[in-house]
Amino acid sequence: MSSGLIFEKSSKGRRGISIPKLDVPDINPLDVIPHDVLRADIEGFPEVSELDAVRHFVNLSQMNFGVDTGFYPLGSCTMKYNPKVNEDMARLSGFSKAHPYQAPELSQGALQLMYELEGFLSEISGMDAVTLQPAAGAHGELCGMLMISAYVKAKGKPRKKVIIPDTAHGTNPASSNLAGFTVVTIKEGKGIISPEAVASVMDEDTAALMLTNPNTIGLFETNIKEIADIVHKKGGFVYCDGANLNALMGIAKLGDMGVDVIQFNLHKTFSTPHGGGGPGSGPVGVKKILEPFLPVPRIIKRGKRFNLGFNCPMSIGRLKAFYGNFGIMVRAYSYIRAMGPDGLKKASEMAVLNANYIMEKLKKAYHLPFDQTCMHECVLSDKVQSEKDVYTLDIAKRLMDYGFHPPTIYFPLVVPGAIMIEPTETESKETIDRFIAAMMTIANEARESPDIVKNAPQTTKIGRLDEVNAVKKPVLRWKP
Repeated sequence: MSSGLIFEKSSKGRRGISIPKLDVPDINPLDVIPHDVLRADIEGFPEVSELDAVRHFVNLSQMNFGVDTGFYPLGSCTMKYNPKVNEDMARLSGFSKAHPYQAPELSQGALQLMYELEGFLSEISGMDAVTLQPAAGAHGELCGMLMISAYVKAKGKPRKKVIIPDTAHGTNPASSNLAGFTVVTIKEGKGIISPEAVASVMDEDTAALMLTNPNTIGLFETNIKEIADIVHKKGGFVYCDGANLNALMGIAKLGDMGVDVIQFNLHKTFSTPHGGGGPGSGPVGVKKILEPFLPVPRIIKRGKRFNLGFNCPMSIGRLKAFYGNFGIMVRAYSYIRAMGPDGLKKASEMAVLNANYIMEKLKKAYHLPFDQTCMHECVLSDKVQSEKDVYTLDIAKRLMDYGFHPPTIYFPLVVPGAIMIEPTETESKETIDRFIAAMMTIANEARESPDIVKNAPQTTKIGRLDEVNAVKKPVLRWKP
């Protein structure tokens, strides 16, 4: 890096702070601290001034790219802007300093928030009960599949199979497998699954159909009610991955479509900054039939008082320490209260409108594998540009030169050279138009001067990495 490491800025004897003279008697550390945990010096520790340190870390922070600095159209991730007022709410001392072992009688506000948030999520999804405990989306998937497993075992007829379309999220097969199921994949070349495809593999050994709606191609599964009927007639459950709920809020309830279990990704849909592995929160909603199997503790309301309920003999048990990622719940609660029913509906409408606007503009220059109305994200491919040996990775890198975070690439796997764009509802038309203009410019460059695209990025601090070695042989520690 041209800015150098802080170790390289070290100058022997330089100090960042001046410590005032002690106003208490000197004590020899050897008299009060065990010798084996003391050392005389910190070898290699950088010696810099306060100004050196401030400039170094401020410069590093400015190298980051996030939703607060620019357009971040990462498909399937819903990188929407998160209003700062929700951050303020999560930092209120009554919430942020509450100890998880605090007695319920001293935690009434926190328990009330959790109880009401469960109700909000039930209303939004059309489910009968919700647990807030799972730590993230995939953890929620596991929670849902464990409940289905517990149910079929309790009925004395354990089932082994889970049907998953190839348009579902990639974590779904792993979650099913962890819960002890064998995955049966169905493939559809038309973008959405057909009732006939489900009926052909559905039997009395199938515990559930696990699908994503809207799916990973950005399309709504229009046959979902008919498909749910097929699954239910054979005694199975319908699990819906709710990670794409940002397209449906206030418009449609998955519970009305025959879905029995859904996980919510609060960190995507309900206003928590995320990326790089967290923080997350993956509450799970269920229909009445599965409510006895929800994790403990449950939040209980008696009169005006709230408590924690552990007397749930059919529960799958505790899934996470304490009650889940509480700070994320506060943000989601604040977001839902601030938006209200009309605001949530408007957000979904704008997310869908923005994605379709981008899709219609870009399909003039990029291949659109499924030319139909999309939901909150659209999937293009590099089929046209690859004729000039310019591929999806090159296009993504070139976008960085124009000041945009690349979209998701090479996912979903069902589309070769996929470019998955999710603008979210929070971006203005001006921003989206600038993104479209950049993509159209790149398409022209790919046709007329392909080397410009293939050698991108050219304006960033670091050029194109060897991405395989960066993953397989990461260099995470400075060495002189």
